[in-house]
Amino acid sequence: MTKQEAIYKYALRLGDDALILGHRLSELCSRGPILEEDLALTNISLDLIGRTQALFIYAASIEGKGKTEDDLAYRRSENNYGNHLITEQPNGDFAHTIARQLFISSFEYLFYSELEKSKDETLSAIAKKTNKEIKYHMQHASDWTIRLGDGTNESHKRMQNAINDLWMFTGELFEMDEIDAQLLPEGISVDLIPLKTNWNNYIKTVLTEATLKVPEDGYMQTGSRKGIHTENLGHILSEMQYLQRAYPDAKW
Repeated sequence: MTKQEAIYKYALRLGDDALILGHRLSELCSRGPILEEDLALTNISLDLIGRTQALFIYAASIEGKGKTEDDLAYRRSENNYGNHLITEQPNGDFAHTIARQLFISSFEYLFYSELEKSKDETLSAIAKKTNKEIKYHMQHASDWTIRLGDGTNESHKRMQNAINDLWMFTGELFEMDEIDAQLLPEGISVDLIPLKTNWNNYIKTVLTEATLKVPEDGYMQTGSRKGIHTENLGHILSEMQYLQRAYPDAKW
């Protein structure tokens, strides 16, 4: 594949991660456990949708086929999405929502800190803007993990169950494919391998303070970068894409 095609796919799948997680969190609007948390989760969702728009606009411009960010969001089938599997997992109870956010945000903080150094000026600029938001997302998830883990017996049990349930989706965050390999020598993509040690150390620190146990590595789910997803993504897209599919080319 050409360098241009590789950058297009790279930006697209980064946008997919933000879009799908943003949609998941938007489902919690008006359903937060307390008003303050309802607003916090909704704001994180809006941050993610803003990041999606920036990445999709860039991807569409690179592709050069006259598409818009809406086309990329609403007019692709399930197997054309490259979001990590963890982003599409159901919200579950509040502990599951927080565990998912802890795993993703701590990874994204490390990832986008490195992407700021990318020789692709647009990706670098997006990374610099979004990392300011990710720092808040990570701190928010970390604080709640500690609060729930070191809280009541019930909150501790629920938080540990959430950590255990979602752990198998974390290995995929550090997988690299031919797109990463092609763009890495160009100084465009991020080398994910060195990030894993720092991510593990951060997660261990947070979970230790929360009196929670770090799960042992076992079977890890994979396949999203090849368009293989859980059934959850199909349900998300059927809801998210309904209006565009029912009324193609509709204008406000």
